[in-house]
Amino acid sequence: MPESGGSRAQRAHIPTSGTGPGADADLATGADGHPAVPHGDAGALAVDPAAPQATAPAGIPGAPAPSALPAPAEKAARRTGLLVTLVLGGLTALPPLSMDMYLPALPAVTDSLSAPAATIQLTLTACLAGMALGQLVVGPMSDRWGRRTPLLLGMVVYVLATALCALAPSAGLLIGFRLLQGLAGAAGIVIARAVVRDLYDGVEMARFFSTLMLISGAAPIVAPLIGGQVMRFTDWRGIFVVLTAVGVVLTLVVWKWLHETLPPAARHTGGVTDALRTMRGLLADRVFTGYMVAGGLAFAVLFAYISASPFVVQEIYGASPQTFSLLFGLNSIGLIAVGQINGKLLVGRFRLDKVLGFGLAVIVLAAVALLLMTTGVFGEVGLVPVAAGLFVLMSAMGLAMPNTNAQALMRTKHAAGSASALLGTSSFLIGAVASPLVGIAGEDTAVPMAVVQVVCAVAAVGCFLLLCRPWQRAGREAGGL
Repeated sequence: MPESGGSRAQRAHIPTSGTGPGADADLATGADGHPAVPHGDAGALAVDPAAPQATAPAGIPGAPAPSALPAPAEKAARRTGLLVTLVLGGLTALPPLSMDMYLPALPAVTDSLSAPAATIQLTLTACLAGMALGQLVVGPMSDRWGRRTPLLLGMVVYVLATALCALAPSAGLLIGFRLLQGLAGAAGIVIARAVVRDLYDGVEMARFFSTLMLISGAAPIVAPLIGGQVMRFTDWRGIFVVLTAVGVVLTLVVWKWLHETLPPAARHTGGVTDALRTMRGLLADRVFTGYMVAGGLAFAVLFAYISASPFVVQEIYGASPQTFSLLFGLNSIGLIAVGQINGKLLVGRFRLDKVLGFGLAVIVLAAVALLLMTTGVFGEVGLVPVAAGLFVLMSAMGLAMPNTNAQALMRTKHAAGSASALLGTSSFLIGAVASPLVGIAGEDTAVPMAVVQVVCAVAAVGCFLLLCRPWQRAGREAGGL
């Protein structure tokens, strides 16, 4: 397996994992009750738990002062940390690129393949369904065979499926190839989260998820713009050619620089039955399930916005497509900015549950405000107040989504791949169920969007309070238990 200088420096100096402030006390042990064994770092194939461990160099989360390490090791660690961030960010951004770059081409695909618009819309549904279901397959695979092999296999299949999309002669085959593309692309989503769990713990993991949000949050903004520019020079098939090239580059980067992070001693050896047993055990963990469902419901609020906002902003409030694009971009920037505030300023200063609870509360308040505005409680309101409410709601997602993932994965060091699969699949499925409901009353009212958002946001808070019970863990930490 290829190595890089940065990975060798990490192998010498970086601990496999560290528990930051605010992590649960009961997470210091593994599923079997024994002390949790670190899983690896960005460059190590395996880690000897008996070997002496040093503190991570600067440039990696949990780093000490730069003077603690020699300059060459410090620089190598910084390069490796940045490289791992970019690779995992690319894997996380690939699925939204696959979905959103294609959006400007939908009318052209309809004409080219002589298919109804409803049929061509199924190409989006197929890709989304593949991403949801693929995570359930790839996650347990990565717990059994390590992160690297399933990821590379998924990337190769993604490249082939995307190339076949570019060559599809009919709508039916395009739907099938998009389903395969989604199934394979799911490997990047689920394994990126599992790798973060392998490398980091506690507040450092929450910080890293916030960093990934900066990259993955920018993808939906730039993807339609890239797709529109590609359509200026070629037809819709050229978009899939570009995605194929992106997949090839990312596959080569993964092969060259993303080394195994799950050592053989930490892998599961069972088959499908063992994987199902592992997932059943994860779902039996009340706190994990609480974070998973709360995160999925928050994601459903986001899906409701994405599904309804084009028609709400343009059809009901009369905004131009350019104005809608501007508002969509501003909302995405708000989400990214708050995600960075979460990672840089809030995490480590406040308990993750406090930050998460505050984010969910803001989402509820923004959703209620939107409901009151759309039902006419404040009289007839224009676009500006509604856009402000959507901006606040979207920005608060930067506090909710990274922290639900971090808190859930902190409990699952023994099965990070399966846990990541459950987190991703639940988010996609809950979001997919909520999205069609926003148009249930037709195109003349935004009330269904606001109702769906209020119900999902309140349900997310309920799951957080009733299942996660953050005050109990806060009491244990305060009592030193």
